[in-house]
Amino acid sequence: MLAGKKVALALTLAVFAASWIAPLWPMEQALHSSLTVVGLVWLWRHDRRWPMLTWQFVLICAFICVHSVAARWLYSNVPYDQWIQTLTGWSPQNAFGWKRNNMDRLIHLLYGICFAPAVVHYLRQRWPLTARQAFVLAVMAIMCSSLLYEWLEWAIALTLSPEAAESYNGQQGDMWDAHADMLLATLGAFSAWPRSDAAAIRTPQAATP
Repeated sequence: MLAGKKVALALTLAVFAASWIAPLWPMEQALHSSLTVVGLVWLWRHDRRWPMLTWQFVLICAFICVHSVAARWLYSNVPYDQWIQTLTGWSPQNAFGWKRNNMDRLIHLLYGICFAPAVVHYLRQRWPLTARQAFVLAVMAIMCSSLLYEWLEWAIALTLSPEAAESYNGQQGDMWDAHADMLLATLGAFSAWPRSDAAAIRTPQAATP
């Protein structure tokens, strides 16, 4: 693993560990963080088998860091507006007239932005695809995985009390919450739009360790 990737992974593990210092809602945070653990293991194993470009690896690490922070506050309780006001004196909630905490929206948008480039790269490592073909498949993968995640959230919520389900899902009374989340992930995936075939040259297949 390249030095840049090692630094990114170490910082990500540090952020994840710090997010568990005196957890505010241990059970709910554990549910959210279970996927983070799976993602970290997948990232390490996948990069050994199909090496990503460093910037793609760093993007995914950045997503996991933000997700870890959001999971600590169960998304809808992240005090981002207070943090931004303290640092800049500006309130995004007031500026945009937001009535809900939009941290969950940011997470889903970042999912598409941070994962789509790596998915495009992986598809072109595996198969003789053009950049545009790989892009279309990557967007479809982001859309499908977003749908599966929403189904998973729904299934978990069915096992919880109504109060715990609302706390875990963070819908904040929005009946279109799942639809908006999937749309934002899809829009984020469009950031991987190929500028040209030369911008996504296929790399040699990685050797199996």
